[in-house]
Amino acid sequence: MLKELSAMMGLMGNKSKIQDEMQKFQAQIPLITAEGFAGGTMVVVKANGKMEVVSCKISAEALQLQDHEMLEDLVMAATNQALAKVRDILATETAKLASNMGLPAGMLGSMTGMG
Repeated sequence: MLKELSAMMGLMGNKSKIQDEMQKFQAQIPLITAEGFAGGTMVVVKANGKMEVVSCKISAEALQLQDHEMLEDLVMAATNQALAKVRDILATETAKLASNMGLPAGMLGSMTGMG
């Protein structure tokens, strides 16, 4: 606890550096992307760091099956996988940022919308 308070006090003197680092990080978030796959590559969904789906590709093979419920399940599974990967990437990058600033890894979660 004292270690964390000491780190926070030290950071207060570097407020402009912290703000710069946070702005850089916030600018990088939309550039982070991850793909989720379902049914092999029948459905491929790409999401960005803002947790937005930026593309969804459905293969001709998946369409030929003409199974509406299965296709819905594949889209949902691929989307959930892509979003989970984005969350993992964001958590890793946030932990790196916190470490670079001398903070405990979970400290920035609420500041970046992750916590």
